[in-house]
Amino acid sequence: MEHLTVHGPGDVQGEPVRHADEYSEFIADCYAVDVDGRRLYDSAFLSRPKGCDKSGLASRVAQFEALGPCRFLGWARGGEVYRDPWGLGFRYVYTKGEPMGRPVKVPYVRLMATEETQTGNVYDSVHFNLTHGPLAKALPHRDMAGLTRIVLPGGGEITPSTASSASKDGGKETFVDFDESHIYVTPELRRMYRTVTRNLRKRKKIAETWFLESTTMFAAGQESIAEETYKLAEAIREGRSRRSRLLFDHRWGDLEDPSDEAALRAALRESYGDALAWVDLDGLVDEFFDTRARIEDSRRYFLNAPTSTEDAWVSFAEWQAVSDASRSLADRDTVTLGFDGSVRDDSTALVACRVSDGHLELLGCWEKPSDRGADDDWQVDREAVDAAVSAAFGRFEVAGMYCDPALWQDYVDRWTGEFGGGLQVKAAQGRPLEWWTNRPTAMVAALERFHSAILNKDLSHDGGSTLTRHVLNARRRVGRSGITISKPHPKSDRKIDAAMAATLAYECRSDAVAAGVGQASTDFALGRIR
Repeated sequence: MEHLTVHGPGDVQGEPVRHADEYSEFIADCYAVDVDGRRLYDSAFLSRPKGCDKSGLASRVAQFEALGPCRFLGWARGGEVYRDPWGLGFRYVYTKGEPMGRPVKVPYVRLMATEETQTGNVYDSVHFNLTHGPLAKALPHRDMAGLTRIVLPGGGEITPSTASSASKDGGKETFVDFDESHIYVTPELRRMYRTVTRNLRKRKKIAETWFLESTTMFAAGQESIAEETYKLAEAIREGRSRRSRLLFDHRWGDLEDPSDEAALRAALRESYGDALAWVDLDGLVDEFFDTRARIEDSRRYFLNAPTSTEDAWVSFAEWQAVSDASRSLADRDTVTLGFDGSVRDDSTALVACRVSDGHLELLGCWEKPSDRGADDDWQVDREAVDAAVSAAFGRFEVAGMYCDPALWQDYVDRWTGEFGGGLQVKAAQGRPLEWWTNRPTAMVAALERFHSAILNKDLSHDGGSTLTRHVLNARRRVGRSGITISKPHPKSDRKIDAAMAATLAYECRSDAVAAGVGQASTDFALGRIR
């Protein structure tokens, strides 16, 4: 790519391409193979801030897919030589054990554009290269590179497509690029994405089809294709998906206080990485301090950081500000527990909160796998939940446990019989574990206490992805009694049960602190002094 391509239209048009380690490593990962030579990934997701040359990188991958040795040929014995077939002077000698490459037979490269009247930045760069760059010699005739299609020697083509045109083709793709998938939010663009990705399955196994998403951070709640891919990556990381052939590469900068210029510059350096070689850092800082710009937009576009919807209960920045994995719970810590249970569609969660400092940790979350093929009869493993509760009482000094008993009354009764007698904090005298969340006034007060503790940094959490996901999924709802929380909509797959369990654990902890749990007695303290 560095030897045979140049930069497309723009400030550096026609200049040589040089990849730093960051993009070189990403490209290498895209083409990683296992011991049998099979591709590890059938899709890749590259998320970077504005100005990082994502479209340029995608155009170079597209040219490699169209003309280069981009599929596994075999393992080198050592000494084999690849030479470009157009006499452009590129020569590579394989060392022993390296995977060698071959071109795709009749490649069909589709480059998706979001605007009906435009071919898109990626295709424009490809077209420039095949008409004005070194690779123009790869085409026997100049008119093979048109504004709407590039015909490849030996068969195949590179085609820019829009939402309306993509569904009209027969599906011959070997590689597809979806540029700026964070703006794939309309029904037409979503249908186009699904049609084209299905088309990739039509080619024979030898073609090893795949696709690339190159994007900036999505706007939360718009349900863009980029947001869907982000959700899939979370499911893979948390073990909720059986599909794992996604290469996910998201770089972003964490910033708690946008007014802190030193912290802002550090966050921008983190988000831009190698791209700072050509990006104006001072100009980016000015963007954040420009009162005409929305701070959430600046975070999304230039820090590439996750943001929250307008009705989010807790923002991403607020939750990140109280993340501290170094304060993890230890055996025999005095804790309170919170439990929110379901049976089928919603999740079941168990959270612990240390009494001394309000640190939260998710002890378990049981939710239906995200795969579409998951069993419709899936149910929470109640025995596993029961075992987790018993393990918590065995590991910690449990001062109290607040449970929403709906659908779990038998288990709550059992836990009451086993553990209720030794609890220092009780929800009610006769029912020490039962804390019903369907009481509006009490629930509003507990949610307000939890939210205030986040804003005031009176609590912390271990940064776990599942608890974070559930807290950030929660939407603020205003009722007669005050502010409550819910999923984005009743049928949403964005669960909030761990957020409810954390709220109950913290509410129990607050009652424990009020009761003096964990505080040394005066007599004991004086006795030690004497």
